[in-house]
Amino acid sequence: MTYRITRHDGEEDDITSQRFDNYDDAYDLLEEIYGDMCCSDADYEDRPYYEIIEVEQ
Repeated sequence: MTYRITRHDGEEDDITSQRFDNYDDAYDLLEEIYGDMCCSDADYEDRPYYEIIEVEQ
């Protein structure tokens, strides 16, 4: 299995064009992007919402 990151708005960007050999690598990338945000003060409307999905080969 491989994994990719998708955006809920359906757009493509540098993040969604990548493929990952395991879930943890994809998660680590999203953690780098969103890790510094606190839920109480985050303005999620300025950033797209990403989801990790499993892709069958």
